[in-house]
Amino acid sequence: MAAVGVSYVQGVQTTNRTMTRDRGDRAGQCALKDKLAEFHRDAFVWALNCCRHNRDDAEDILQATYLKILEGRARFDGRSSFITWLFAVVRLTAVDHRRRHFLRNLLAARWVDEESNRLPAPGADSATESAQRCTVMKDALASLPMRQREVLLLVFYHEFSIEDAARVMAVSVGSARQHYARGKRALRTKLTDRRAEL
Repeated sequence: MAAVGVSYVQGVQTTNRTMTRDRGDRAGQCALKDKLAEFHRDAFVWALNCCRHNRDDAEDILQATYLKILEGRARFDGRSSFITWLFAVVRLTAVDHRRRHFLRNLLAARWVDEESNRLPAPGADSATESAQRCTVMKDALASLPMRQREVLLLVFYHEFSIEDAARVMAVSVGSARQHYARGKRALRTKLTDRRAEL
């Protein structure tokens, strides 16, 4: 059930072979940690999506993902980009986590709030309008089926290609394209309907 570019090894306490080749284990371990640090923020946002925006679960999933990688139980084999592979490992770890635990809260897409908090503070009217737009977008995204929401987040927020999104989601490219098209259409309809109500 491993996604493209992901392999698991049970009970092996070694570093990731691809990252450590020709450098020695210590240097390779440092290079691997540097790569994980480089993509940490994106990986955390993706982990939030994979666990329906429960922050505690996302932190647990990301920690478990890093342990798998650093212990060599998940290995980067170079068949995709590092970030695509990392997202696939995060997603598979989240699936394992969901099998063992029932999720407590179904929260809206927190990443919209994080992005709006990074912008300079606008005027009162502008801030109110921006908050309303964020709420409408979060509600519309949260109402989409999981696969549609996943592919839209990967393509628009994380700037993945549809092919890379398909690898992360462990679905065929055709299926990812279909979810993408349906998700865009459904999101457009929901946003248009909501604007008409206001």
